[in-house]
Amino acid sequence: MLTLVPTPIGNLEDISFRSLEVLKSAELFFCEDTRVTKKLLHLFETKFNITFPCNDFRSLHHHNEQNVLKTLDKEELKNKNCVYVSDAGMPCISDPGSALVQFCIENQITYDVLPGANAVLTAFAMSGFTNHQFTFFGFLPHKGTDRSNQLQKVIQSQNVAILYESPHRLLKLLEELNSLVPNRELFLAKELTKLHQTTYKSSCSELYEQLKKTSIKGEWVVILEPQAQIGESINLQDIENLDCPPKQKAKLIAKLTGKNIKEIYNSLI
Repeated sequence: MLTLVPTPIGNLEDISFRSLEVLKSAELFFCEDTRVTKKLLHLFETKFNITFPCNDFRSLHHHNEQNVLKTLDKEELKNKNCVYVSDAGMPCISDPGSALVQFCIENQITYDVLPGANAVLTAFAMSGFTNHQFTFFGFLPHKGTDRSNQLQKVIQSQNVAILYESPHRLLKLLEELNSLVPNRELFLAKELTKLHQTTYKSSCSELYEQLKKTSIKGEWVVILEPQAQIGESINLQDIENLDCPPKQKAKLIAKLTGKNIKEIYNSLI
């Protein structure tokens, strides 16, 4: 049997009793990084005064999973207590594990997934956005048209958009959002469950101005307000026909569409 076990995203005490029992009974560990898993188990041993007798650790990550699955002993997976853990958080959510689950389904191998720590849901619950539908985009491509195309999907989403970002690229992302949708509301969560956990919520432009003066460290969850949906009772043509200054029209259209005020203003005059 295979069990996918979520691991803490920061605070060790977020591991569940059930997860610890599964880890203690494991006869084979599949790991995103064996070194990280061994270190984590050692921390659990020290903190909770328990031992993990298994010493069979095998690497399974995005770069080698297809090769591993080709040589995987199905009977071993069926007959041993096998565990898969990613480095932090829930396997299969922007982490490896999905291919291993599909392997179990195709070969009628019993498997289970335990609930546990997850940065996406934790940050979403902290964000205060009342739209209960969201789309998770994971990490954006680093550069080029792939990045710009995916970013367009993010800002055009009718749902709350959630993505991960590294400290090295967060400011770049904020600069892009400030250029494209400066008035859109944005929630940022840094180092969730850790000592330096910090959250921010404001417009894209305000957060860009604030954080470009800050030393950016840690892992980030970024949550963007959805693109406003224009109802049947209000449309852009109606706003453009209003008897008011172009600047006021531009502000109203920007609020509804998330587009840049300056660009809208220039198109109106």
